[in-house]
Amino acid sequence: LGLPGGNKYGVQGERKVPVLQSNNGPGLTGLMTIAAHLVRQARKEQLLGSSAEEKAVVQQWLEYRVTRVNGGSSKEDTRTVLKDLNVHLEDKVYLAGNIFTLADILMYYGLHHIMVDLTVQEKEKYLNVSRWFNHIQHYPGVRQHLPDVVFIKNRLYTNAH
Repeated sequence: LGLPGGNKYGVQGERKVPVLQSNNGPGLTGLMTIAAHLVRQARKEQLLGSSAEEKAVVQQWLEYRVTRVNGGSSKEDTRTVLKDLNVHLEDKVYLAGNIFTLADILMYYGLHHIMVDLTVQEKEKYLNVSRWFNHIQHYPGVRQHLPDVVFIKNRLYTNAH
C-alpha cells in the first residue's frame, strides 16, 4: 500500500488474532479491521468498493475469509471453500465482480497455502478459482514474498486421436 513504517504488527491469543499497534492511536485487533484501516490510511478506499453494493460484497468476502477460510481446518472445509469460490467466480473476474478489491488480496493470502499444495487435477477441477488465483498472484504488488503457484496452461495430450 506504500505506507510509511512505524506500525508494529503482532498476534495475540491461541487463535493468533492479528494486532496492529501504531505510534499515534489505540491498538487495533482483527484482520479485517486492520486491513480496512491500512487501506484508508493509504488513501486507497477504492479497494473497499465504490458503490454501497460493492462495499457490501467486499465486506461479505472479507467475512467469508475470516469465518470459512481461516476457520476451516479439515479437507472437507477446504473442498467446500474451493467449490463455493469456483461457482462464484464462474462469471466474474474478481470476487466483487469486475473490480479488484481488498477481498481479492486477502482471499489470495488466505488461499495461497492451499493452492500451492493442489495437484494439477485439483487445479483443473477448480478451474475458475485457478484462473482467478493466477490472475491475482500476478497483479502488481500482491504476491510479494510468497512463491509463485504454477498452473499448467496447455494439455500435453488430448482425447482426440
